Amino acid sequence: MANFAMLGKWHVHAPGYAREAISFGGTCKAVWDPDYEVAKAWAADLGCEAIECLDCLLAREDIDSVIVGTPTSMHYEVIMKAAKAKKHIFTEKTLAPTVAECEDIKKAVEEAGVLFEISYPHRTWPPVLYAKQIIESGILGQISIGRFRNAHGGASGNWLPEYWYEKKDACGGAMMDLGCHPMYISAYLFGRPVRISSMYNTLTDKPVDDNAVNTIEFENKAIAIVETSFVTPYSPWAFEIYGTEGFLLATDHKVMITTPETRKYTNDMVPVPENKMPKRLDNQLKNFIDAVDGKAEIYFGLDDAIDLARLLENAYISDEKGITVEIKN
Repeated sequence: MANFAMLGKWHVHAPGYAREAISFGGTCKAVWDPDYEVAKAWAADLGCEAIECLDCLLAREDIDSVIVGTPTSMHYEVIMKAAKAKKHIFTEKTLAPTVAECEDIKKAVEEAGVLFEISYPHRTWPPVLYAKQIIESGILGQISIGRFRNAHGGASGNWLPEYWYEKKDACGGAMMDLGCHPMYISAYLFGRPVRISSMYNTLTDKPVDDNAVNTIEFENKAIAIVETSFVTPYSPWAFEIYGTEGFLLATDHKVMITTPETRKYTNDMVPVPENKMPKRLDNQLKNFIDAVDGKAEIYFGLDDAIDLARLLENAYISDEKGITVEIKN
């Protein structure tokens, strides 16, 4: 079974990742955090060791994999060290704030011959998998526009930690965090992006964006509107896909559709039965633990991570400069 270490408790999902990995058969051997006091308290909770020296932890032969939950700004340093130490790597998104850093990480991981997985949980969900099948089937015709939204009230409701808004650590705001999900879904469904225009602001006067929208054109001429927010008290997880022949709406895991076939008997949208949608993929931590044990293939790897970083890097350039950015792949 996988013997893993937790690297960093900064990310709000890090404690959950540790518990999930254990529940799926992994053994947490040690934890590390830049703040050793945080590491000690966390280790006591998990029943493992707290290690003050990251290099010492990575040198241990009884640890084969790591789960990274450090500030985004530390991902490059920590993941590069883990790769060179030949540890399998699971990381929270975003991999790194620039494509150049991601390319360095890819090279290090491939040279080390270790497994790498990035956390893209929404890509495991049946509505997204179904939408991919429907688009590829051509039933909707040529895709024209998609709208993808993921939002909550973490800033306006004051329930996210204050350090979440430190740009030097988070490398951005709502779009760099919550906006990753609709970003990677849009790219998964629509393909290669060619240009992006962004508009971000803050309603809570945080030092990073808490309200953000991107417009992305893809090579196939589809346009995606990607929205996120930390100031929305309620928002369904939702996306809409419009084609020249049909329409698909997903809201809170329920899917409605209209196609030339359905319009033979109704002009209304038709619900898609659950048994007609793909099964949900395994939890990604289970997938990672199983992959380390040689029982599964990684879901989402280095190229997926770079695709998201490319969108985010150019999105923030667009907002900061007030321009539409041509995306170079």
